[in-house]
Amino acid sequence: MNTQSVPKIGFVSLGCPKALVDSERILTQLRLEGYAITPSYDDAALVVVNTCGFIDDARAESLAAIGEALDENGRVVVTGCLGVDAQTIRELHPSVLAVTGPHQYEAVMAAVHEHAPFRGHHDPLLDLVPAQGIRLTPRHYAYLKISEGCNHSCSFCIIPSLRGSLVSRPIGEVLDEARRLVDAGVRELLVISQDTSAYGVDLGYRTGFWGGRPVKSSFVGLCEALATLGVWVRLHYVYPYPHVDAVLPIMGSGGILPYLDIPFQHASPRVLKAMKRPAASEKVLERIHRWREQIPGLTLRSTFIVGFPGEEDADFAQLLSFLEAAQIDRVGCFKYSPVNGAAANALPGAVPESVKQARYEALMETQMTISRARLAARIGTEIDVLVDVIDTAGAVARGTGDAPEIDGVVHLPDVSGLSAGDQLRVVVTGADDYDLTARPLVQGFGPGVSEVQA
Repeated sequence: MNTQSVPKIGFVSLGCPKALVDSERILTQLRLEGYAITPSYDDAALVVVNTCGFIDDARAESLAAIGEALDENGRVVVTGCLGVDAQTIRELHPSVLAVTGPHQYEAVMAAVHEHAPFRGHHDPLLDLVPAQGIRLTPRHYAYLKISEGCNHSCSFCIIPSLRGSLVSRPIGEVLDEARRLVDAGVRELLVISQDTSAYGVDLGYRTGFWGGRPVKSSFVGLCEALATLGVWVRLHYVYPYPHVDAVLPIMGSGGILPYLDIPFQHASPRVLKAMKRPAASEKVLERIHRWREQIPGLTLRSTFIVGFPGEEDADFAQLLSFLEAAQIDRVGCFKYSPVNGAAANALPGAVPESVKQARYEALMETQMTISRARLAARIGTEIDVLVDVIDTAGAVARGTGDAPEIDGVVHLPDVSGLSAGDQLRVVVTGADDYDLTARPLVQGFGPGVSEVQA
């Protein structure tokens, strides 16, 4: 190929892991068609900006990123969740070349073809693209998106209007992608969607095929198949339907990590009703206790919203009591902010910003105390870890209870001979508010280390 004639495409990816997967798919298609990818605005034929539009801060960040790309390059194609509001984008940035919505890969490529036509000769046998596609994560872990959209109508959320109703990917396609990723060296698959445990409901849970054998298109069927791949499988965005209980035995057998990311959002029945979320926190507590009896090492992650319209002191006190009772391991908290197009905007009882901030700080202080105690209880225990980073102080790894970028880490000081992606068994020697310190069990990687699983 004559590289002088190959258009270079710049790329800016914003938003959640689901948007990151969209970016990976667009980048893969660009490379499959022979386009080059550049990290610089200067030599890019155009820049694709994949936006987020979920909350106002994300919208502002996306609009600023579009403006920066226009200032630095001048030729910009916009895609992603904010793309559904093309009018706002074009009012602020009228010179953008094209605006497309989320997971509209063909429309993005059509805009690239129009504004940066490729006139060279691309030989797919020479210009190789990995079978697993282009990825923006480290080599040892990858996100596996199993569906688009959501069938819920939570009053604070606009995901259905941004990404539509639930559309599950065919199960054979999902599992083929998972296998390609594992064959490429991925040690951890992070399963994502807007509503992971609803997978297959739109397909009628029909039977698909993978590797010549039937597999049911359901959350449980998917987990059973992923459990055969021999890598860490982590479940995110799991809505607590009753059938989630059926995945616990798979976790108990080691096929799926003992980790559930469940966005409870609140604990007050009154607030949950206004959010249009399930409103039975006592039943949730019963399930959590039952799950932990079944899987003693289960890690629970959740997110909560404080300052939702109409939230009173008693509601917030109920949320803090729920946290104390549930002893959730990993917690994220958001101060409610109006989202353009969300039904909650019309609710009465707006909470002052100072009260939101005070409640946010109180919740995070409560959770920090819970986290510190739960991590301290792990000192002296043995855990499996996956190494993420090697630095001058040793290595930074994660245990089965730690998702990348959002949870804690396991520090392995003064070790050597390890690489990112290595798995080993360690003994926990220390803990702070959110992270652990550990040492390998077998000699060979510093002061005292385990056999590395290559």
